[in-house]
Amino acid sequence: MPRIAIGLEYDGAAFCGWQTQPSGCAVQDALERALAQIAGEAVATTCAGRTDAGVHALAQVVHFDCGAPRPESAWVRGVNALLPPGAAVLWAQAVAQDFHARYAALERCYRYVLLNHATRPALEQGRVGWFHLSLDVGRMHGAARCLLGEHDFSAFRSSECQAKSPVRELRRLDISRSGDYVVFEFAANAFLHHMVRNIVGSLVEIGKGERDAAWLAGVLAGRDRKRAAATFDAAGLYLARVVYDAKWALPQAARGRGLMGGI
Repeated sequence: MPRIAIGLEYDGAAFCGWQTQPSGCAVQDALERALAQIAGEAVATTCAGRTDAGVHALAQVVHFDCGAPRPESAWVRGVNALLPPGAAVLWAQAVAQDFHARYAALERCYRYVLLNHATRPALEQGRVGWFHLSLDVGRMHGAARCLLGEHDFSAFRSSECQAKSPVRELRRLDISRSGDYVVFEFAANAFLHHMVRNIVGSLVEIGKGERDAAWLAGVLAGRDRKRAAATFDAAGLYLARVVYDAKWALPQAARGRGLMGGI
């Protein structure tokens, strides 16, 4: 049965997360309903990374198998005509049967966009995180170096995390300022549940002067979630890119094009 890969962007505020729910409120539910109408049969999807309620995607990658012959345009324009406004297919292409959106992924990249301003957002509500006190980006960036590399990230893992191992390789963690926005860029082989949001929360503690770099290193080494900061708001988190081997020849559109793609 032919296998199709698609790139997908979505506004997480419009859904209750990626994974299918009995109420049908998830991104997966909306996508599978639309795909089924185009295919004329039930379609089961697999994504590169399951996102929580409120978390956005600039470049989610999904695969599915379908026996109904359809042009690739049907999986883009046809599906988009059936999806709710908060989600859109960016591209579609046939792939080899052994391609797997999750297991073939080499790296996942997340972006957290934080509005660092005295007053809360209105127009960007649901699209950015927010913190009212001034943050020292250099201080946060310096402290974050201890997180790079392969570690047991239990201290930044949700109690609901279902991963078999807490060990992950964090390959990149860049922090920069663009006007009133502080942007965190993460790249890793994989992430634990709430890992990015928990790290952002702890870095904000450092950025406002409440903690120092030694505290963050101690939290990581202690492997105790209770020692880290509170989980930060989902609104500012974006699945920005999923990296695959060039042999799959996926479109460069996998980098994403979303509203926060230029920050």
